Amino acid sequence: MSPSRKKPARRKPPPRQPDALRQHLATLLDWHSAHVSFDRAVAGIAPALRGKQPAGFPHSLWQLLEHLRLCQWDILDYCVNPNYREGTWPDDYWPNTAEPPTPEAWDQSVAAFNRDLATLKGMAQDPDIDLLSPLLYAPQATYLREFLLVADHNAYHVGQIVAVRRMLGDWKERGG
Repeated sequence: MSPSRKKPARRKPPPRQPDALRQHLATLLDWHSAHVSFDRAVAGIAPALRGKQPAGFPHSLWQLLEHLRLCQWDILDYCVNPNYREGTWPDDYWPNTAEPPTPEAWDQSVAAFNRDLATLKGMAQDPDIDLLSPLLYAPQATYLREFLLVADHNAYHVGQIVAVRRMLGDWKERGG
C-alpha cells in the first residue's frame, strides 16, 4: 500500500464519548441547524390562520400541531409507562377538527409539546438510561429507537407546518 493510501491510525474513543452521543441525541430532538425549529415554525401564527386548511393539503396548522403533540406524548408514554396502551389510529393521533377547540388550545398544545420534548431530551442525556437495551416492557424497542423516531417524525411535520404557512402566505423567509 502506498504511503498516501495508508489507513488512518485507529484511536481510542474519548472516555466521555457516551456523554457526547447523548448530547448529540438531545440536540437532534430539537434540531435547528439543518431546518427550522418547532418554536420558529409555530411562532407568530395569527389565530385566524390556525384552523385554515390550504387547497390541496389535507391538514390545517392546528391539526399538524396537535398531531405532533399527540404522537410525541404517545412515544414518551411508551418509553416510561409499563402499562402503556397504544391508541387507535387515526382517532387518537389526529384532532377531530381543523380549528382549535378553544382560543387557549393552541398555546396549551405548544406548551405541552415543549414540556414533553424537554422530558425526552432529559432522558436522552440521562446516563442511567441505557440507550441500546430493550425497554423492559417493550422488548422490540430501545430508547435510542424511540428518540430517533421522535426526531424524525417531528422534523417531517415541522416541515409541513412551514409548507402550510407558505401556502397561506404566512411565512417570511428568515436566515438560518
